[in-house]
Amino acid sequence: MRILAVSDLHYRLPHYDWLVNAADGVDVVALVGDLADVVSPVPLAVQTVVLDKYLGLLADKAVVLASSGNHDLDGPGEHGEQVASWLRAAGRDNVHTDGMSVDLGDTRFTICPWWDGPVSREAVAAQIAAAAVDRPARWVWLYHSPPAGTPLCKDGRREFPDHELAGWIAEHSPDLVLCGHIHQAPWIEGGTWHAELGSTKVFNAGKQPGKVPPHITFDLEAGTAEWFGVYDVESITL
Repeated sequence: MRILAVSDLHYRLPHYDWLVNAADGVDVVALVGDLADVVSPVPLAVQTVVLDKYLGLLADKAVVLASSGNHDLDGPGEHGEQVASWLRAAGRDNVHTDGMSVDLGDTRFTICPWWDGPVSREAVAAQIAAAAVDRPARWVWLYHSPPAGTPLCKDGRREFPDHELAGWIAEHSPDLVLCGHIHQAPWIEGGTWHAELGSTKVFNAGKQPGKVPPHITFDLEAGTAEWFGVYDVESITL
């Protein structure tokens, strides 16, 4: 199984165009938060219509997994906390979004939403606990914010650690966690696109200008992950 993972596209349409073309060569496309951009001059309601079309184009070529980030939130849910209701509504055949887990072969993918308060945080904890039951050989999470205890949450000036995610990783030990959110993480001094917490490997491809987004290609059968950045290409063994 080949997985193409990106994050933080922030409604940059040339990056989506590239992604649609690149999807021809993979089995799964993972978009790990901030598909939209709340500071764009394009209204969020317009962005989500366009993004839904792109999700459909991607789904014609590969299985699509999409988790929300902080830029994707479009209003309060039934609990009063902010949610990406448009992304949940985009779920359909071959498109799996917030709150879902899906098994593809011997791999389970758990797609965690951006949580905005104690109720939605507990919902993520419950989602992960439910997905842990009878887990298959490999378990992969999509979760926008990088965990505490890794360099993936550093932007060169500050840290933005997600302690809850670090705790859930310690409790459940997924095999891989795909993150984003901290755009600069791979390029700062001492920065990186991958890290480990216990036996779990964690990834953040970062964000860059230009026509091609930074991205990570995983080959699960070969046991490799390859990162494509602005000037560099690096690979590791899973």
